[in-house]
Amino acid sequence: MSSVSNTPARPRWVRRVLLSVVALVVLVPALIGGCFAWVYTGAAVSTVGTTDFRNQLAIPPLAEGTLGPDGRRVFELEMRSGQKAFRPGKTTETWGFNGDYLGPTLRARRGERVEVTVRNELPEASTVHWHGMHLPAAMDGGPHQMVDAGATWTPKWTVDQPAATLWYHPHPHGKTEQHVRRGLAGMFLIDDENSESLSLPRNYGVDDLPVIVQDVKFDGAGFDNSHKIFRNAGFLGEQILVNGTLAPYREVGDELVRLRLLNASTARTYNFGFSDNRTFALIGTDGGLVPRPITLDRLQLSPGERAEIVVRMRAGERTVLRSNRLDAGFDFWNQRFSGGDDRFDILELRAAATLRPAPELPNALATLSVPDGSDAVRERQFDLNLAGINNVPMAMDRIDLTVTRGSTEIWVVRNADGMPHNFHVHDVQFRVLSVNGAAPPAQLTGAKDTVFVAPNSTVRLALRFDGPADPDTPYMYHCHLLWHEDQGMMGQFVVVEPGQTAGTVHRHGH
Repeated sequence: MSSVSNTPARPRWVRRVLLSVVALVVLVPALIGGCFAWVYTGAAVSTVGTTDFRNQLAIPPLAEGTLGPDGRRVFELEMRSGQKAFRPGKTTETWGFNGDYLGPTLRARRGERVEVTVRNELPEASTVHWHGMHLPAAMDGGPHQMVDAGATWTPKWTVDQPAATLWYHPHPHGKTEQHVRRGLAGMFLIDDENSESLSLPRNYGVDDLPVIVQDVKFDGAGFDNSHKIFRNAGFLGEQILVNGTLAPYREVGDELVRLRLLNASTARTYNFGFSDNRTFALIGTDGGLVPRPITLDRLQLSPGERAEIVVRMRAGERTVLRSNRLDAGFDFWNQRFSGGDDRFDILELRAAATLRPAPELPNALATLSVPDGSDAVRERQFDLNLAGINNVPMAMDRIDLTVTRGSTEIWVVRNADGMPHNFHVHDVQFRVLSVNGAAPPAQLTGAKDTVFVAPNSTVRLALRFDGPADPDTPYMYHCHLLWHEDQGMMGQFVVVEPGQTAGTVHRHGH
C-alpha cells in the first residue's frame, strides 16, 4: 500500500528566492575577491628592462647669483606658470622657478651673506622653503611666510653650515603636495673650505650631476595627480622624471661620477642601486659629507632626503640607476599599495670610449658637527599617524613646542600606524642615535634633517637648537610625505633665549 506525503510543495517563487540567495552568497565574495585581486595585481608598477633611454638628461642651470657692493650674494627666483613638452607632441601645463619646470641650482659658500628676491607670478599665494638650511625662522619660507600672487619676498641670511646638498620648494599649509607636484623645486648647494680641499668630483654638470627624482603620471597631455584607490601614502606615479626629463641618459667622460640624489617625489620612497648591482660610495647625507666614504649597493631615500654618491665607471660601459623593491617593514597591504613592490629604471649612464682618470676617494671627508645627545637637557616623544603628530593636527596659531637656544634635546619619533611616514625638522641637522633600539645603519650615520620611520618602528634623534631666538615665529616639524603633511601631520616650535617664553604667532604675508 503506497503512502502519499502531506507536506505541501514549496511555491515556485520561494524556490527562486532561495536559489538567488544562495547564488548571492557564493557570487558576492567571489566578485569582491576578484575585484581585489584585479586591483592588487594592477597596483604594482615596473619599468625595469622596458625603458628606452632616448632623452639626454637636462641639467638645471647653475645660478651663483651676483655679488653686491657689500659682498652679499644676491639670487633672483620667479615662480611662474608655463608649459613643457615632456613627451613629443604633448604639452603639459606646469609651474617652475625662472622657467617652465623646476628651478636653477643655487650655489653659495659657507660664511657668505645671501639674499634671494622671490617674485610670485603664479595665480595664487605660495612660499619658498629652504629645506635643510640653518637660518632665522622669519627667513625659513614655511607656511607663515606666504608670498601673495604678484608680491615679492626678500629673505636674507648668512650661510652658517657645512658643505651640503639642500633644496628649495613651496610650503603652503594644505597645498604643499599640489604645488610641488606642479614642478616647483630646485637644488641649493653649499660649499666650504673643507669640501673644496678634497679630491672629489666637483665639475657641475660634468662629473658632479644633480639628480632630482620625481614620479609622475599623465592624463592625456596633462599631469594626473589623483590618488588611486587604497593609496593612503599619497600620490604614487607610474613614470620617473629626472631633472624634468623622461627616460634620461647621460654621457659621462670621467672615471668617477658624483650623483647628488634628491627624492623630490611627494610620497614615494626609492631603493636606489644599479642594474648590475655594482657598489658605490656614499659620501654625503642631507646635512653634508660623512666622516668617511661608505660602500653600499643599495640606498633608500624617502621624500625630501638627499644623498651624494660616487660611482666608478669603466670606458665604454653602460649602467642604469634603478629603484628596487623596498625592504621597509611594510605589511602585506602597504608593501603593495604604498609602492613597496614597484621598480623603476631611472637614469642610464653611458661612459665615453676613453675616460679622464680620477684619484681614489679620500679616506677622510669631514667631521660631523651634529650632537651625540650626551648633553641633552630633555627628551620628547612624537607619535606619527594620519590623525596628526601625537594625535594633534596642525594649527597655524598654536605653538606646540618651545626650545631654548643653545640646548640639545633628544626626540623619540615613533610610527604609530601601519603606513609609511618620515620626519623632517626645519632649521637643524640631527644625528640618528638609534633605530628600534639598535645602532643606526651606516647610511644613517651622517647629518640628517629628514629620516624615514618605518611602520611600528622608533627612531631616536639628537638635535641642537642654535637659534637665533624668535619667540613669535615658528619652525616646522612634519611628515614629508606631502599629502600627510597637508592633512595635518605637522607641528611647530619656537626657539627662545634662556628664561624666555613663547610669544604669539603671526602670519608674515608678502
